[in-house]
Amino acid sequence: MDIVIDSLTYTYPGQAAPALKDVSLEIGAGELCCLIGANGAGKSTLCCAIAGFVPHFYKGEMYGSVVVGGVDTVQRSIGDLARRVGIVFQNPFDQITGATLTVFAEVAFGLENLGTPRDETRRRIEDVLRKVGLWELRDRSPLELSGGQQQRLAIASVLAMDPPIIVLDEATSQLDPAGTRDIWRIIARLHAAGKTLLVAEHKMEYVARHASKVVLLQGGKVIACGSPREVLGRDDLARCGVRRPPFMEIMRGLTQRGLWQGPMPLTLEDAAAVLKEVARR
Repeated sequence: MDIVIDSLTYTYPGQAAPALKDVSLEIGAGELCCLIGANGAGKSTLCCAIAGFVPHFYKGEMYGSVVVGGVDTVQRSIGDLARRVGIVFQNPFDQITGATLTVFAEVAFGLENLGTPRDETRRRIEDVLRKVGLWELRDRSPLELSGGQQQRLAIASVLAMDPPIIVLDEATSQLDPAGTRDIWRIIARLHAAGKTLLVAEHKMEYVARHASKVVLLQGGKVIACGSPREVLGRDDLARCGVRRPPFMEIMRGLTQRGLWQGPMPLTLEDAAAVLKEVARR
């Protein structure tokens, strides 16, 4: 299921300046698209627009259109859109209902609201909890989980609904390196399974390694859209508030000094292999 955004401009209630300015973007079915940019660039607002929270929940003024799988988000309620788009927020506390006593029941909450048959509900819950590594904790209270486990629970609750599009709004920002790796392993598996993913992320090493498309935002505008190598290789990246992975900075230095003329490595492993080749020469 694809996403087509055309000339989207949005202003929050009570604000003079728009948070998004004339944004046009297409995300194809099965793509893993990463949104990058400084804080306040418009990443979260764009995530909320795709899920329908903009404008239905936040209100404000919106111009242009967001079409998800052929459906204009303005013409459908958030509830209807939830069947098409699942969103995971930066803070898992924003998604944990507080109305359930166990991890199992928390994942069941959305399915029960959709009227999913009991046997199907149980099958889906077991499947997603095993995928995110929480099956052994199914009887524990959601409030007793660690931050990383709560984020995995938020993802499981979305996966159980089985939406074709999943949006993750800086879902790793509060996690340690181990927690971040766990979440990105899940993201990579979802991409391999054919899900369409939109991920707002500050940790560029994961963007470089996993994204099929990268969108650079600044001041609510799309500055660049392309492959990780194209966007992360831009000279103005730092001015847009984005820091390349250290290994990319090293490789840029070698390229500028004429010591390496090949393509920019996108992983630490590839960069290490290039450095060995440069040292051998």
